Amino acid sequence: MDILYTIFCAIVVIGLLVFIHEGGHYVAARAFGVRVTEFMIGLPGPNVGFKKGGTKFGVTAVPLGGYAKVCGMETGEMSPHLECALAAVYRAGTATVEEVATACGISLEEAEDALDELVEWGSIVAPRRADAREAYKTPAYEPTKREVQRARRLCARRPRALAEGEPRVVEDAHALFESELAQQYRSLPFRKRSVILLAGIAVNLLFAMLAFIVIYSVIGFDYTNAAGEVAHYNATPLQSIQAGWSFIVMTLTAILGLFNPETAVQTVSESTSIVGIAVLSTSYFAAGFAEALFFMAAISISLGLMNLLPIPPLDGGRFLIEVIQKVFRRNVPTRIVGYVSMAGMALFLCFFVFMLNQDIQRFILGN
Repeated sequence: MDILYTIFCAIVVIGLLVFIHEGGHYVAARAFGVRVTEFMIGLPGPNVGFKKGGTKFGVTAVPLGGYAKVCGMETGEMSPHLECALAAVYRAGTATVEEVATACGISLEEAEDALDELVEWGSIVAPRRADAREAYKTPAYEPTKREVQRARRLCARRPRALAEGEPRVVEDAHALFESELAQQYRSLPFRKRSVILLAGIAVNLLFAMLAFIVIYSVIGFDYTNAAGEVAHYNATPLQSIQAGWSFIVMTLTAILGLFNPETAVQTVSESTSIVGIAVLSTSYFAAGFAEALFFMAAISISLGLMNLLPIPPLDGGRFLIEVIQKVFRRNVPTRIVGYVSMAGMALFLCFFVFMLNQDIQRFILGN
């Protein structure tokens, strides 16, 4: 029973904080008109949920972590055949790689690259395993309230909902392509891309600041005065923010210790993995609401600042790539981004294994 409660606490802490982080990316992306096809709590995999406004919201089979699938974040140059491939699928409703290659007069490899990129854009639906034809399809379409209201103002027929794989009328292939491109992350200027990338980190820190205000200003805390009496004190919001800022600086200093050979080992040894978070969360939850909120604020700060590290595939690493592309006015090759991301993942995997081992020794074996 204790193990189930520990797992429950870990899911609550990590699930909520990742929801807040990914929610920042989602809100920023939608504010700039960028399509987000999925908003999930949990690791990628089988999921349940509902679809609203073109985004599927849900929970995956492993509810630890989470992600918001912002469309058009792939690196490198766009395929030159996107416009033709998009029109070919839309006019037919369903189309195989061979059919698109024939319609556009391109090779099978070029057609497949274009179709896969359009899938990442959320513009078409990839073939499913049960589909013997392995055909790409048009997505389901539900008219928005704005489109319905516009039709009413113009005394026109209300736009009809379309099922997945249903053909569409394509009067202007270029206009269709431009409409889809406008809903992609890659179509935005540098400043808007930066906001989307850093929004998750900003929301994590904002949550922590609000938590400190609730803890120190709203709830308050007890202290022993000079006369030895226990008194209660409610700090001002400014004092609470100052306390939160001090904690952020302390956490940032500890993270920067990873880059100092003299302090890296100590920093990692003082860090904790998901096992440690799970075990510690039960203790803080048992201590009361204020202690639990303080623990979540501390983890939120750590999550936000760790994501700020300039190592792909973290948000800070993606932001660094955007800065490099802005300075040199050219896209970083997909191959290089892939190699750097793999190196970053390997580095964090090493950290994870090390911290997981020390947490098992510390919390489970009692060493």
